Amino acid sequence: MDAYECLLTRRSIRSFTDKKVSDDLVQKILTAGMYAPSARNERPWHFIVIRDRNTFEKIMSYHPYAQMLKSADVLIAVVAEPPGEENKGYCVVDCSAATENILLAAHALGLGSVWLGVYPREERMAKLSEILNLPENIIPISLVAIGYKAIQPTQPERFDLSKIHYEKW
Repeated sequence: MDAYECLLTRRSIRSFTDKKVSDDLVQKILTAGMYAPSARNERPWHFIVIRDRNTFEKIMSYHPYAQMLKSADVLIAVVAEPPGEENKGYCVVDCSAATENILLAAHALGLGSVWLGVYPREERMAKLSEILNLPENIIPISLVAIGYKAIQPTQPERFDLSKIHYEKW
């Protein structure tokens, strides 16, 4: 699949088979995350690879949209280590770009994935920080559930000419 096709055909997958995702594929996905653009090349991201079913259960107990973890094989937490004052605030944007790269890489490798929002929900951030034992300065940004697709979603039309403006609004 070429890059353009990957962009247009990626879908959020919330139902997975019981087939295991290899460590090699997880590393490829993480590599893609690390190749995301970042402000001033700070690369504030860290990734926590989670396969422990008990951790999945803890996350499902507080996160209202995490029920797909019942069938997901891997969960990647994308967290930020904020850089200095000169680059303040960009770590969230940078980690969001890394999250998108992870989603696209999973799709390109034949896997399904879905982004679970964490940031900026304070209650989700606090609970995930507790579960993952994050240092105080680390900001949880997102979770990505990954596995082999149990379903093949349809391709909706999303191009909307009314969203395009030239030169000015």
